[in-house]
Amino acid sequence: MRGLVIKNTGSWYTVRTDEGGTVDCKIKGNFRLKGIRSTNPVAVGDIVDIVCNKEGTAFITSICDRRNYIIRKSQNLSKQSHIIAANVDQAFLIVTVNFPQTSTIFIDRFLATAEAYSVPTVLLFNKTDILSDEERHYQDMMMTLYETVGYRCVAISATVGQGMDVVRPLLKDKITLLSGHSGVGKSTFVNCLLPGANLRTAEISDAHNTGMHTTTFSEMLQLPEGGYIIDTPGIKGFGTFDMEPEELTSYFKDIFHYSKKCRFNNCTHTHEPGCAVLKAVEEHYIAASRYQSYLSMLQDKEEGKYREAY
Repeated sequence: MRGLVIKNTGSWYTVRTDEGGTVDCKIKGNFRLKGIRSTNPVAVGDIVDIVCNKEGTAFITSICDRRNYIIRKSQNLSKQSHIIAANVDQAFLIVTVNFPQTSTIFIDRFLATAEAYSVPTVLLFNKTDILSDEERHYQDMMMTLYETVGYRCVAISATVGQGMDVVRPLLKDKITLLSGHSGVGKSTFVNCLLPGANLRTAEISDAHNTGMHTTTFSEMLQLPEGGYIIDTPGIKGFGTFDMEPEELTSYFKDIFHYSKKCRFNNCTHTHEPGCAVLKAVEEHYIAASRYQSYLSMLQDKEEGKYREAY
């Protein structure tokens, strides 16, 4: 029997079968996915084969080839990866300039990873309605930066429905991964789209201006107008996994554009003479924040954070 994984609670997986029913499954034995050592070898969005034993327990026996996925380094086990979702048409990264603040390094790491795995990304700037004039000005600058790089940006307020008329058509008939820090409003966003979902929300911690986890597992939710959204737990950091430093330039659209003019083909854009990227940074054609994000990901290799696929 074949089906689609629509929910992952860590030990159990809910599969919607081709016949239209749902089955709760476990993984059969010591399941390894094409040699990648992962904390979750099966992810929401996977197409899987399942069998039932005589006791009536269902097991996932194999995974069909993925067309893409989003992966990050596991926070607890540096040699392992965590697959956030598979077979998605696009990702929506929800960010906030305050309550809590989303750093540009986090945004850029997510965008670079999405580029590496061929997942188009839209940036949703949430909580626009509660920003001060200064914060709104900063948000406008951030949106201009990422739109210039080539990413669609939408200012929204999931609480009051602002900007949702722009967002809804982007979701139609697509499988969309929803990601971002805890507290940026993912659950509120889902509740706005699907009032019947009734996902739990929580207040931001005043002491640290950080969000608290309200979503504890990944789940695929069907949209009435067609398509699905994959709601995922909030993530604090985005550790890169299984990337080679020489590939990194191509995952930053703006840096890649100028890298073609570098004197050396193997330029790392850190110190080499005739580096067009360094010149573009100095002349503000590449944002300093984007270049710093590139350097931070380059640093991962030097610190041994990049791992070979197992």
